Amino acid sequence: MRVLFMCTANSCRSILSEAMFNHLAPAGFAAVSAGSFPKGQVLPRSLATLQQAGISIAGLSSKGNDAFANNPPDIVITVCDKAAGEACPLYFGPALKTHWGLEDPSDVVGDEAAMDAAFRATLARIEQRCRAFLALPFDTLGRDELKHELDRIGTF
Repeated sequence: MRVLFMCTANSCRSILSEAMFNHLAPAGFAAVSAGSFPKGQVLPRSLATLQQAGISIAGLSSKGNDAFANNPPDIVITVCDKAAGEACPLYFGPALKTHWGLEDPSDVVGDEAAMDAAFRATLARIEQRCRAFLALPFDTLGRDELKHELDRIGTF
């Protein structure tokens, strides 16, 4: 199963999600990420947060959703935070779509400790959601049931 995590800049939340998902995923599951307006580089604090958590940063890059036109995902998960008024990107196609809104930790203002704490908290929330996703009984869920469960995970 191929999962696409989407955000606006593809430099923080979607990158953290891609890396965490791939860190936890068993064989047969893989995640990629993209942005509707990719920044072109991953935030250094995103990479540092992943490394501090023992998660590989190999191959992570900021890219647009056109990078996956020839290899479309099965599931698209948008991670922009609706409450912040962001325009979340849309991916059109047969993929199952869900929204797991996350506040942008790069918006946190404060000292280094406060910013690091925001990134760690976001990564912990992503881990909780990815673990719930990977625990789903995929063999017994129909498309509508899977959509319901994915939407429910986005409320964690």
